[in-house]
Amino acid sequence: MNLDPQLIVKAQAIKLLGLDVDGVMTDGRLYFTADGQEFKTFNILDGHGIKMLQSTGVKVAIITGRETTVVAKRAKDLGIELLLQGREDKRVALNEIRQQLQLDWNEIAYLGDDLPDLPAIQQVGLGLSVPNGYWLVKQHADGVTQTLGGAGAVREVCDFIMSAQNTLQPALTPYMQASE
Repeated sequence: MNLDPQLIVKAQAIKLLGLDVDGVMTDGRLYFTADGQEFKTFNILDGHGIKMLQSTGVKVAIITGRETTVVAKRAKDLGIELLLQGREDKRVALNEIRQQLQLDWNEIAYLGDDLPDLPAIQQVGLGLSVPNGYWLVKQHADGVTQTLGGAGAVREVCDFIMSAQNTLQPALTPYMQASE
């Protein structure tokens, strides 16, 4: 992501990262079995980034227009307690979470890729999109990840926020220790 000084300042204030699912946490394709069951593929890099970000005190929320058990399972596996499914109006859903957590809009980042995400992206302190997002969404976002949705874009955002808040290096240090 572009390390624009204004984006870094915005990222320093973030206490909540809101995420869309299809096109952000996944590659945007929908997969169905012959009997109609839906399944999704998630990137493991994103998952670990979410866990690291949460360990620094930043909360993560998933807001999605679709409703599937696989997203509920993924949220549970990652320790994400803020999950709103079947919500087309992402800004309204995000506002409910904002009020619940008593946050200001400038303390929220949101990563989305399509038109239902646009009002949330425009409302929050740090509105982001992915390179494979809809052109209008990217045009109105504060920044666009270098990594595609479903291929590590969420991890890129998590690392960016942690870097801006000076928590990335401490989070990486345990992995950098030489074995004795």
